[in-house]
Amino acid sequence: MTRTDAGLRRRLGLRDAVVVGLGSMVGAGVFAAPGPAARAAGSGLLAGLALAAVVAYCNALSSARLAARYPASGGTYVYGRERLGAFWGYLAGWAFVVGKTASCAAMALTVGAYVWPGQAHAVAVAAVVALTAVNYGGIQKSAWLTRIIVAVVLAVLAAVVVVCLASGRADAGRLGTGPSAGPGGVLQAAGLLFFAFAGYARIATLGEEVRDPARTIPRAVPLALGIALVVYAAVAASVLGVLGADRLGHAAAPLADAVRAAGAPGLVPVVRAGAAVAALGSLLALILGVSRTTLAMARDGHLPGALAAVHPRFRVPHRAEAAVGAVVAVLAATVDVRGAIGFSSFGVLVYYAVANASAWTLSAAPRARLVPAVGLLGCAALAFALPPVSVAVGAGVLALGVAVYGVRRWWAGRRGA
Repeated sequence: MTRTDAGLRRRLGLRDAVVVGLGSMVGAGVFAAPGPAARAAGSGLLAGLALAAVVAYCNALSSARLAARYPASGGTYVYGRERLGAFWGYLAGWAFVVGKTASCAAMALTVGAYVWPGQAHAVAVAAVVALTAVNYGGIQKSAWLTRIIVAVVLAVLAAVVVVCLASGRADAGRLGTGPSAGPGGVLQAAGLLFFAFAGYARIATLGEEVRDPARTIPRAVPLALGIALVVYAAVAASVLGVLGADRLGHAAAPLADAVRAAGAPGLVPVVRAGAAVAALGSLLALILGVSRTTLAMARDGHLPGALAAVHPRFRVPHRAEAAVGAVVAVLAATVDVRGAIGFSSFGVLVYYAVANASAWTLSAAPRARLVPAVGLLGCAALAFALPPVSVAVGAGVLALGVAVYGVRRWWAGRRGA
Protein backbone atom coordinates (compact mmCIF):
# COMPACT_ATOMS: atom_id res chain seq x y z
CA MET A 1 0.00 0.00 0.00
CA THR A 2 1.08 3.54 -0.69
CA ARG A 3 1.72 5.57 2.42
CA THR A 4 1.82 9.34 2.70
CA ASP A 5 4.49 11.29 4.56
CA ALA A 6 1.97 12.02 7.32
CA GLY A 7 1.34 8.32 7.91
CA LEU A 8 -2.16 7.85 6.47
CA ARG A 9 -2.57 5.26 3.77
CA ARG A 10 -4.20 5.67 0.35
CA ARG A 11 -6.83 2.92 0.20
CA LEU A 12 -9.90 4.51 -1.43
CA GLY A 13 -10.56 4.20 -5.16
CA LEU A 14 -13.19 6.00 -7.26
CA ARG A 15 -16.08 3.74 -6.23
CA ASP A 16 -15.28 4.01 -2.52
CA ALA A 17 -14.93 7.80 -2.76
CA VAL A 18 -18.33 8.09 -4.48
CA VAL A 19 -19.91 5.84 -1.86
CA VAL A 20 -18.49 7.91 1.01
CA GLY A 21 -19.96 11.04 -0.60
CA LEU A 22 -23.34 9.38 -1.11
CA GLY A 23 -23.30 8.08 2.45
CA SER A 24 -23.05 11.69 3.61
CA MET A 25 -25.55 13.20 1.16
CA VAL A 26 -28.26 10.54 1.00
CA GLY A 27 -28.67 10.50 4.76
CA ALA A 28 -31.35 11.17 7.31
CA GLY A 29 -32.06 14.60 5.79
CA VAL A 30 -33.96 13.11 2.85
CA PHE A 31 -36.47 11.63 5.31
CA ALA A 32 -37.05 14.94 7.14
CA ALA A 33 -35.92 17.93 5.05
CA PRO A 34 -38.81 18.00 2.53
CA GLY A 35 -41.26 18.98 5.29
CA PRO A 36 -39.64 22.17 6.61
CA ALA A 37 -38.51 23.08 3.09
CA ALA A 38 -42.08 22.85 1.80
CA ARG A 39 -43.25 24.89 4.79
CA ALA A 40 -40.74 27.60 3.88
CA ALA A 41 -41.26 27.63 0.09
CA GLY A 42 -44.78 26.33 -0.43
CA SER A 43 -45.21 25.56 -4.12
CA GLY A 44 -41.62 26.77 -4.68
CA LEU A 45 -40.15 23.59 -3.13
CA LEU A 46 -38.70 22.23 -6.37
CA ALA A 47 -37.30 25.68 -7.23
CA GLY A 48 -35.59 25.69 -3.83
CA LEU A 49 -34.16 22.23 -4.54
CA ALA A 50 -32.83 23.41 -7.91
CA LEU A 51 -31.22 26.49 -6.33
CA ALA A 52 -29.60 24.37 -3.61
CA ALA A 53 -28.28 22.03 -6.30
CA VAL A 54 -26.73 24.92 -8.27
CA VAL A 55 -24.92 26.24 -5.20
CA ALA A 56 -23.83 22.73 -4.24
CA TYR A 57 -22.55 22.09 -7.76
CA CYS A 58 -20.43 25.25 -7.69
CA ASN A 59 -19.08 24.32 -4.27
CA ALA A 60 -18.37 20.79 -5.47
CA LEU A 61 -16.35 21.96 -8.47
CA SER A 62 -14.39 24.40 -6.33
CA SER A 63 -13.72 21.71 -3.71
CA ALA A 64 -12.68 19.18 -6.35
CA ARG A 65 -10.20 21.59 -7.97
CA LEU A 66 -8.69 22.42 -4.60
CA ALA A 67 -8.58 18.80 -3.43
CA ALA A 68 -6.69 17.80 -6.56
CA ARG A 69 -4.14 20.55 -5.86
CA TYR A 70 -3.90 19.84 -2.10
CA PRO A 71 -4.65 16.12 -1.52
CA ALA A 72 -4.28 16.25 2.28
CA SER A 73 -6.64 15.61 5.17
CA GLY A 74 -8.58 18.65 6.35
CA GLY A 75 -10.50 19.83 3.28
CA THR A 76 -11.24 23.57 3.24
CA TYR A 77 -9.16 24.10 6.37
CA VAL A 78 -6.11 23.22 4.24
CA TYR A 79 -7.32 25.13 1.17
CA GLY A 80 -8.04 28.32 3.09
CA ARG A 81 -4.70 28.14 4.87
CA GLU A 82 -2.75 27.61 1.65
CA ARG A 83 -4.63 30.07 -0.58
CA LEU A 84 -5.93 32.79 1.76
CA GLY A 85 -3.82 32.62 4.90
CA ALA A 86 -3.75 30.93 8.29
CA PHE A 87 -6.74 32.81 9.73
CA TRP A 88 -9.16 31.85 6.94
CA GLY A 89 -8.08 28.23 7.10
CA TYR A 90 -8.60 28.25 10.85
CA LEU A 91 -12.05 29.87 10.48
CA ALA A 92 -13.13 27.19 8.00
CA GLY A 93 -11.81 24.42 10.25
CA TRP A 94 -13.49 25.88 13.32
CA ALA A 95 -16.83 26.21 11.51
CA PHE A 96 -16.60 22.64 10.27
CA VAL A 97 -15.48 20.93 13.48
CA VAL A 98 -17.88 22.74 15.82
CA GLY A 99 -20.86 22.67 13.48
CA LYS A 100 -20.43 19.09 12.34
CA THR A 101 -19.83 17.81 15.86
CA ALA A 102 -23.30 19.10 16.72
CA SER A 103 -24.61 17.48 13.54
CA CYS A 104 -23.07 14.18 14.65
CA ALA A 105 -25.01 14.35 17.89
CA ALA A 106 -28.20 15.20 16.00
CA MET A 107 -27.76 12.21 13.69
CA ALA A 108 -27.10 9.93 16.66
CA LEU A 109 -30.27 11.14 18.36
CA THR A 110 -32.18 10.59 15.11
CA VAL A 111 -31.05 6.96 15.17
CA GLY A 112 -32.29 6.66 18.74
CA ALA A 113 -35.62 8.30 17.96
CA TYR A 114 -36.35 5.84 15.14
CA VAL A 115 -34.93 2.68 16.72
CA TRP A 116 -36.18 3.03 20.32
CA PRO A 117 -37.93 6.34 21.04
CA GLY A 118 -38.17 5.64 24.77
CA GLN A 119 -34.41 5.20 25.08
CA ALA A 120 -33.24 7.57 22.35
CA HIS A 121 -30.24 8.91 24.27
CA ALA A 122 -28.94 5.45 25.20
CA VAL A 123 -29.28 4.19 21.63
CA ALA A 124 -27.57 7.36 20.36
CA VAL A 125 -24.55 6.82 22.61
CA ALA A 126 -24.33 3.16 21.59
CA ALA A 127 -24.43 4.17 17.90
CA VAL A 128 -21.62 6.69 18.40
CA VAL A 129 -19.43 4.17 20.23
CA ALA A 130 -20.02 1.47 17.61
CA LEU A 131 -19.32 3.69 14.60
CA THR A 132 -16.25 5.23 16.24
CA ALA A 133 -14.94 1.69 16.72
CA VAL A 134 -15.58 0.93 13.03
CA ASN A 135 -13.70 4.08 11.99
CA TYR A 136 -10.89 3.22 14.41
CA GLY A 137 -10.40 -0.09 12.63
CA GLY A 138 -9.40 1.54 9.34
CA ILE A 139 -10.81 3.50 6.43
CA GLN A 140 -11.57 0.37 4.40
CA LYS A 141 -13.93 -0.96 7.09
CA SER A 142 -15.70 2.42 7.14
CA ALA A 143 -16.04 2.40 3.34
CA TRP A 144 -17.35 -1.19 3.40
CA LEU A 145 -20.04 -0.38 5.98
CA THR A 146 -20.96 2.82 4.15
CA ARG A 147 -21.45 0.80 0.95
CA ILE A 148 -24.02 -1.41 2.70
CA ILE A 149 -25.82 1.57 4.26
CA VAL A 150 -26.04 3.43 0.94
CA ALA A 151 -27.47 0.34 -0.79
CA VAL A 152 -30.17 -0.09 1.89
CA VAL A 153 -31.15 3.59 1.89
CA LEU A 154 -31.31 3.82 -1.91
CA ALA A 155 -33.51 0.70 -1.98
CA VAL A 156 -35.91 2.23 0.57
CA LEU A 157 -36.06 5.54 -1.31
CA ALA A 158 -36.68 3.72 -4.59
CA ALA A 159 -39.58 1.87 -2.96
CA VAL A 160 -41.05 5.19 -1.74
CA VAL A 161 -40.83 6.74 -5.21
CA VAL A 162 -42.34 3.71 -6.96
CA VAL A 163 -45.20 3.37 -4.46
CA CYS A 164 -46.07 7.06 -4.66
CA LEU A 165 -45.95 7.31 -8.45
CA ALA A 166 -47.74 3.98 -9.06
CA SER A 167 -50.48 4.54 -6.49
CA GLY A 168 -52.72 6.61 -8.75
CA ARG A 169 -52.89 9.26 -6.02
CA ALA A 170 -49.96 11.31 -7.30
CA ASP A 171 -51.10 14.43 -9.16
CA ALA A 172 -48.62 16.31 -11.35
CA GLY A 173 -50.71 19.42 -10.83
CA ARG A 174 -49.64 19.54 -7.18
CA LEU A 175 -46.01 20.14 -8.17
CA GLY A 176 -46.66 23.79 -9.01
CA THR A 177 -49.82 24.66 -7.11
CA GLY A 178 -50.54 25.84 -3.61
CA PRO A 179 -49.56 28.98 -1.70
CA SER A 180 -46.19 30.44 -2.66
CA ALA A 181 -43.87 31.98 -0.09
CA GLY A 182 -42.08 34.15 -2.66
CA PRO A 183 -38.33 34.51 -3.28
CA GLY A 184 -37.50 34.68 0.43
CA GLY A 185 -39.22 31.37 1.10
CA VAL A 186 -37.50 29.72 -1.86
CA LEU A 187 -34.12 30.96 -0.58
CA GLN A 188 -34.82 29.61 2.91
CA ALA A 189 -35.93 26.27 1.48
CA ALA A 190 -32.74 26.14 -0.56
CA GLY A 191 -30.75 26.81 2.59
CA LEU A 192 -32.48 23.91 4.34
CA LEU A 193 -32.11 21.56 1.38
CA PHE A 194 -28.51 22.54 0.66
CA PHE A 195 -27.24 20.38 3.49
CA ALA A 196 -28.64 17.33 1.81
CA PHE A 197 -25.87 17.83 -0.75
CA ALA A 198 -23.10 18.96 1.61
CA GLY A 199 -21.62 15.47 2.03
CA TYR A 200 -19.43 15.73 -1.05
CA ALA A 201 -16.94 17.61 1.16
CA ARG A 202 -16.30 14.33 2.95
CA ILE A 203 -14.51 13.10 -0.17
CA ALA A 204 -12.20 16.12 -0.06
CA THR A 205 -11.50 15.84 3.68
CA LEU A 206 -10.37 12.25 3.04
CA GLY A 207 -8.02 13.38 0.27
CA GLU A 208 -4.99 11.93 2.01
CA GLU A 209 -6.54 8.45 1.88
CA VAL A 210 -7.68 8.49 -1.77
CA ARG A 211 -5.61 6.77 -4.45
CA ASP A 212 -4.49 9.07 -7.28
CA PRO A 213 -6.35 12.06 -5.75
CA ALA A 214 -5.63 14.44 -8.64
CA ARG A 215 -7.67 12.15 -10.88
CA THR A 216 -10.06 10.42 -8.47
CA ILE A 217 -11.45 13.38 -6.48
CA PRO A 218 -12.46 15.59 -9.45
CA ARG A 219 -14.34 12.59 -10.86
CA ALA A 220 -15.87 11.37 -7.58
CA VAL A 221 -17.27 14.69 -6.35
CA PRO A 222 -19.54 15.61 -9.31
CA LEU A 223 -20.51 11.95 -9.78
CA ALA A 224 -21.68 11.59 -6.17
CA LEU A 225 -23.43 14.97 -6.34
CA GLY A 226 -25.20 14.06 -9.58
CA ILE A 227 -26.52 10.78 -8.18
CA ALA A 228 -27.71 12.53 -5.02
CA LEU A 229 -29.49 15.22 -7.06
CA VAL A 230 -31.38 12.62 -9.09
CA VAL A 231 -32.41 10.82 -5.89
CA TYR A 232 -33.57 13.98 -4.12
CA ALA A 233 -35.46 15.28 -7.15
CA ALA A 234 -37.29 11.97 -7.58
CA VAL A 235 -38.18 11.76 -3.88
CA ALA A 236 -39.30 15.41 -3.65
CA ALA A 237 -41.44 15.23 -6.79
CA SER A 238 -43.14 11.95 -5.84
CA VAL A 239 -43.87 12.98 -2.25
CA LEU A 240 -45.06 16.44 -3.31
CA GLY A 241 -47.28 14.85 -5.96
CA VAL A 242 -49.05 12.73 -3.34
CA LEU A 243 -49.30 15.17 -0.42
CA GLY A 244 -49.20 18.61 -2.04
CA ALA A 245 -47.18 21.53 -0.66
CA ASP A 246 -49.49 22.28 2.30
CA ARG A 247 -49.74 18.74 3.68
CA LEU A 248 -46.06 18.12 3.03
CA GLY A 249 -45.13 21.30 4.90
CA HIS A 250 -46.95 20.12 8.02
CA ALA A 251 -45.80 16.48 7.89
CA ALA A 252 -43.62 15.37 10.80
CA ALA A 253 -42.38 12.34 8.84
CA PRO A 254 -42.90 13.32 5.19
CA LEU A 255 -41.92 10.06 3.49
CA ALA A 256 -43.84 7.90 5.94
CA ASP A 257 -46.91 10.13 5.52
CA ALA A 258 -46.56 9.97 1.74
CA VAL A 259 -46.51 6.17 1.52
CA ARG A 260 -49.45 6.00 3.94
CA ALA A 261 -51.39 8.48 1.80
CA ALA A 262 -50.43 6.47 -1.28
CA GLY A 263 -52.24 3.46 0.19
CA ALA A 264 -49.23 1.47 1.40
CA PRO A 265 -49.26 1.68 5.23
CA GLY A 266 -47.30 -1.56 5.41
CA LEU A 267 -44.28 0.28 4.01
CA VAL A 268 -44.20 2.77 6.92
CA PRO A 269 -42.04 0.54 9.20
CA VAL A 270 -39.64 0.01 6.29
CA VAL A 271 -39.36 3.78 5.83
CA ARG A 272 -38.70 4.23 9.54
CA ALA A 273 -35.97 1.57 9.42
CA GLY A 274 -34.51 3.25 6.34
CA ALA A 275 -34.41 6.57 8.17
CA ALA A 276 -32.51 4.98 11.06
CA VAL A 277 -30.01 3.34 8.69
CA ALA A 278 -29.60 6.62 6.78
CA ALA A 279 -28.88 8.45 10.03
CA LEU A 280 -26.23 5.83 10.84
CA GLY A 281 -24.65 6.41 7.44
CA SER A 282 -24.60 10.17 7.95
CA LEU A 283 -23.12 9.75 11.42
CA LEU A 284 -20.40 7.41 10.14
CA ALA A 285 -19.37 9.83 7.38
CA LEU A 286 -19.55 12.85 9.69
CA ILE A 287 -17.24 11.27 12.26
CA LEU A 288 -14.80 10.48 9.44
CA GLY A 289 -14.80 14.06 8.18
CA VAL A 290 -14.62 15.79 11.57
CA SER A 291 -11.77 13.57 12.78
CA ARG A 292 -9.70 14.30 9.65
CA THR A 293 -10.18 18.05 9.99
CA THR A 294 -9.28 17.73 13.69
CA LEU A 295 -6.11 15.90 12.62
CA ALA A 296 -5.15 18.68 10.21
CA MET A 297 -5.76 21.43 12.79
CA ALA A 298 -3.80 19.52 15.43
CA ARG A 299 -0.85 19.21 13.04
CA ASP A 300 -0.77 23.00 12.77
CA GLY A 301 -1.10 23.58 16.52
CA HIS A 302 -4.67 24.95 16.50
CA LEU A 303 -5.78 21.92 18.53
CA PRO A 304 -3.75 19.78 20.99
CA GLY A 305 -0.84 18.12 19.21
CA ALA A 306 -1.71 14.69 20.63
CA LEU A 307 -4.71 14.60 18.28
CA ALA A 308 -2.35 14.47 15.29
CA ALA A 309 -1.23 10.92 16.09
CA VAL A 310 -1.75 8.20 13.48
CA HIS A 311 -2.26 4.59 14.56
CA PRO A 312 0.83 2.51 13.61
CA ARG A 313 -1.25 -0.46 12.44
CA PHE A 314 -4.56 0.90 11.13
CA ARG A 315 -3.09 4.16 9.72
CA VAL A 316 -6.00 6.28 10.95
CA PRO A 317 -6.00 9.39 13.21
CA HIS A 318 -7.09 7.25 16.16
CA ARG A 319 -6.82 9.89 18.90
CA ALA A 320 -8.76 12.45 16.86
CA GLU A 321 -11.45 9.85 16.13
CA ALA A 322 -11.64 8.83 19.80
CA ALA A 323 -11.83 12.48 20.94
CA VAL A 324 -14.58 13.32 18.42
CA GLY A 325 -16.49 10.18 19.38
CA ALA A 326 -16.22 11.01 23.09
CA VAL A 327 -17.49 14.58 22.63
CA VAL A 328 -20.37 13.45 20.41
CA ALA A 329 -21.29 10.69 22.88
CA VAL A 330 -21.46 13.20 25.75
CA LEU A 331 -23.66 15.53 23.69
CA ALA A 332 -25.90 12.67 22.59
CA ALA A 333 -26.30 11.51 26.20
CA THR A 334 -27.06 14.89 27.74
CA VAL A 335 -28.46 17.33 25.17
CA ASP A 336 -31.16 17.38 22.54
CA VAL A 337 -29.27 19.36 19.93
CA ARG A 338 -31.78 18.99 17.13
CA GLY A 339 -33.65 22.13 18.15
CA ALA A 340 -30.45 24.21 18.17
CA ILE A 341 -28.72 22.82 15.10
CA GLY A 342 -29.19 25.99 13.04
CA PHE A 343 -25.73 27.31 13.86
CA SER A 344 -24.31 24.19 12.23
CA SER A 345 -26.05 25.13 8.99
CA PHE A 346 -24.65 28.63 9.14
CA GLY A 347 -21.18 27.31 9.86
CA VAL A 348 -21.22 24.88 6.94
CA LEU A 349 -22.11 27.67 4.52
CA VAL A 350 -19.22 29.74 5.90
CA TYR A 351 -16.99 26.70 5.38
CA TYR A 352 -17.97 26.49 1.71
CA ALA A 353 -17.70 30.24 1.26
CA VAL A 354 -14.03 29.93 2.25
CA ALA A 355 -13.66 27.04 -0.22
CA ASN A 356 -15.01 29.16 -3.08
CA ALA A 357 -12.86 32.13 -2.11
CA SER A 358 -9.85 29.82 -2.12
CA ALA A 359 -10.75 28.41 -5.54
CA TRP A 360 -11.06 31.99 -6.86
CA THR A 361 -7.31 32.41 -6.34
CA LEU A 362 -6.35 29.35 -8.42
CA SER A 363 -6.64 31.20 -11.73
CA ALA A 364 -7.03 34.78 -12.95
CA ALA A 365 -9.04 33.69 -16.02
CA PRO A 366 -12.63 35.06 -15.91
CA ARG A 367 -14.12 31.72 -16.99
CA ALA A 368 -12.24 29.85 -14.26
CA ARG A 369 -13.49 32.33 -11.65
CA LEU A 370 -17.16 32.18 -12.64
CA VAL A 371 -17.99 29.01 -10.71
CA PRO A 372 -16.34 30.02 -7.42
CA ALA A 373 -17.93 33.48 -7.69
CA VAL A 374 -21.42 31.99 -8.08
CA GLY A 375 -20.70 29.55 -5.26
CA LEU A 376 -19.49 32.29 -2.91
CA LEU A 377 -22.48 34.53 -3.58
CA GLY A 378 -24.82 31.56 -3.26
CA CYS A 379 -23.37 30.55 0.11
CA ALA A 380 -23.77 34.10 1.42
CA ALA A 381 -27.36 34.36 0.19
CA LEU A 382 -28.42 31.02 1.66
CA ALA A 383 -26.65 31.67 4.97
CA PHE A 384 -28.45 34.93 5.59
CA ALA A 385 -31.77 33.53 4.37
CA LEU A 386 -31.75 31.08 7.29
CA PRO A 387 -33.99 31.90 10.29
CA PRO A 388 -32.64 34.91 12.27
CA VAL A 389 -31.97 32.82 15.38
CA SER A 390 -29.80 30.43 13.36
CA VAL A 391 -27.85 33.32 11.88
CA ALA A 392 -27.34 34.96 15.29
CA VAL A 393 -26.23 31.75 17.03
CA GLY A 394 -23.99 30.76 14.11
CA ALA A 395 -22.34 34.17 14.02
CA GLY A 396 -21.81 34.00 17.78
CA VAL A 397 -20.10 30.61 17.57
CA LEU A 398 -17.83 31.85 14.79
CA ALA A 399 -17.01 34.97 16.84
CA LEU A 400 -16.00 32.72 19.73
CA GLY A 401 -13.65 30.87 17.40
CA VAL A 402 -12.14 34.15 16.21
CA ALA A 403 -11.61 35.19 19.84
CA VAL A 404 -9.85 31.89 20.60
CA TYR A 405 -7.60 32.41 17.57
CA GLY A 406 -6.79 35.98 18.64
CA VAL A 407 -5.95 34.99 22.22
CA ARG A 408 -3.77 32.15 21.00
CA ARG A 409 -1.85 34.47 18.65
CA TRP A 410 -1.47 37.05 21.42
CA TRP A 411 -0.14 34.44 23.85
CA ALA A 412 2.27 33.06 21.26
CA GLY A 413 3.53 36.61 20.63
CA ARG A 414 4.13 37.22 24.34
CA ARG A 415 6.03 33.96 24.72
CA GLY A 416 8.18 34.79 21.72
CA ALA A 417 8.92 38.35 22.88
